[in-house]
Amino acid sequence: MEVVLRERGRITLPASIRRALGLRAGDELEVSIERGGIILRPKRRVSFEDLKGVLGPMEVELEEVEEAVGRVEIR
Repeated sequence: MEVVLRERGRITLPASIRRALGLRAGDELEVSIERGGIILRPKRRVSFEDLKGVLGPMEVELEEVEEAVGRVEIR
């Protein structure tokens, strides 16, 4: 599949590729050079739902959660 490099280095990813990878406008991609080629990889964000149940049940204090997400200062 070919794409055209446009002004300011822009390209358009074909819709079939965007659909196959679940990409939408505003999604971030990581770009690298490997073996003389350009590699684009979706930058994946991990949500709480993705992690839920991985470690099993656990109890934490609300302050620990807020501290972990940066909502309160460490005392």
